[in-house]
Amino acid sequence: MTIEELIIYGKKYIHSIEAKMLLASVTGYDQLNLLNHLDEIVSDEKIDMYKKLIDARLNNKPTQYIVGTTEFYGLELIVNESVLIPRFETEELVENTLKIINQKFNSNVNVLDLCCGSGAIGLTIKNKLHESKVTLSDISKDALLVAKENSNKLNLDVEIIESDLFQNINNKFDVIISNPPYIAEDEEIDEMVKNNEPHLALYGGEKGLDYYERILKDISNYLNDNFLIAFEIGATQKDDIIEIANNYLKNIDITSKKDLSNRDRMIFITNK
Repeated sequence: MTIEELIIYGKKYIHSIEAKMLLASVTGYDQLNLLNHLDEIVSDEKIDMYKKLIDARLNNKPTQYIVGTTEFYGLELIVNESVLIPRFETEELVENTLKIINQKFNSNVNVLDLCCGSGAIGLTIKNKLHESKVTLSDISKDALLVAKENSNKLNLDVEIIESDLFQNINNKFDVIISNPPYIAEDEEIDEMVKNNEPHLALYGGEKGLDYYERILKDISNYLNDNFLIAFEIGATQKDDIIEIANNYLKNIDITSKKDLSNRDRMIFITNK
C-alpha cells in the first residue's frame, strides 16, 4: 500500500488528522512531508504497525500517548501515561504569564513551575526567556523523568526537584506558576481522560481546591518582594480561589482571565 492509500484507510476509522499523526510516526516523516510522498510504497511491517496504532486509538488511547509526543507552544514534547497531555488552555496561561513577566521583571527572572508534569510550562518559559532561571518541581518521579527527557531533548538548562509542593524547595522566586490537580472528586470528565491520564495530576480533593489551599498557605515563604503567582484553574473555581488567596496573602492584586472559550481559567496574583 502507498502512503496515500494508508491515509485513506486510516480515515475510515479515525479523524484524518489523527490518521496522519499515526502514519507520520510510523514512516518517520512529519505530517506535512507525508503529502510529498503519497506514492511511496510502505513496507508490510510498517503497515502492520500503523494498523495496530489505529486499533489502540479505537480503544480510546489518546493519540499523543500512542505516538509519544505532543506539540505545545511550538515545542515538541515527549509525553506518556505518567504526565498529563498539555492543553490549549495551558498555552494561554503561558502566553499571559509571559506578557506579565515582560512588563514586571527583567529578563533574568527566577521561575518555579510547581506540579510541572512533562515540564511544558517551565520549559516554554525557559525557551522564550533564555536568561531566566527555571525550576521544575513535581511529586511524581515518573513525571520528572519525562520532564528531564524534555529538557535534554530541547537543550534547555533547568533545575529539576522532586518535591511534594514546597517540601524540598529552599529558594525564593519572582514567579511561581502552577497547573495543579483541580478536578473535584465527583466531577464528570471525559472518559478518555479519566481512563488514561494520571489521576495524581487530575484530582484535587472533594471540591478540587485542595492544592490551591496548600500552595497559597505556604507560598509567601517562597516569593520575592516583587512577585507573580499564576494558576490554571477550573472554570467554576475563580471565586473560591480568590477567597483562599485573600485569606493567606495581603497587599495583593488579583486578576482573573478567561480562555478563548470565555471560561474563567486563569488567575494572576501580584504584589501591590
